[in-house]
Amino acid sequence: MDIFEAIRDRRTIGRVKPDIISDEVVGQLLEAATWAPNHYRTEPWKFIIMKEKGKQAFHDIAVQISLDKLENPTEEEREQLLKKHKKHVDIPLLLVVACVPSDNPRAILEEEIAASHAAVQNLLLAAHALGLGAVWRANPSLVNHPKVKELFKLREIDQVVGLIYLGYREANPERVKRTPYEEKTLWLDQEV
Repeated sequence: MDIFEAIRDRRTIGRVKPDIISDEVVGQLLEAATWAPNHYRTEPWKFIIMKEKGKQAFHDIAVQISLDKLENPTEEEREQLLKKHKKHVDIPLLLVVACVPSDNPRAILEEEIAASHAAVQNLLLAAHALGLGAVWRANPSLVNHPKVKELFKLREIDQVVGLIYLGYREANPERVKRTPYEEKTLWLDQEV
């Protein structure tokens, strides 16, 4: 697959088959992610792979966090929360990308986070090339909650930058229009 074609054709795809994603394919995704650019070779990412038990543990914590935000939740509210978070267990694979900042004194936190986002993009492009559908979510109030960080074995300073839902796509996505780059570009090649 040509890189420009992959970039143009990759889409957020949530409709996926229930087929299991092999560890070999997961390894290919992670290998692609690790080739993201990063300053001082800090490689500030950590990956958390959730299959059945992991997805269920995350789901249970997510539901509890949501319930804790409600004062005396009704049975209907509980059911709505269970339905809302069901996606965590229904998807074939849930993959987390976290930024684990380096202790290198030259490393800058914003660059560490940017490198981790670049790792996510590499992973998404690899997923597309392998026929997978993917949805990249952040939801920082959930994924960076202390209970979730404990599950993911992350420190307080670490940040989840991506909650990636993965499965083999049911269909190829349609191409969508994008704003022409000219409308979002400033060329400073003239006298300023």
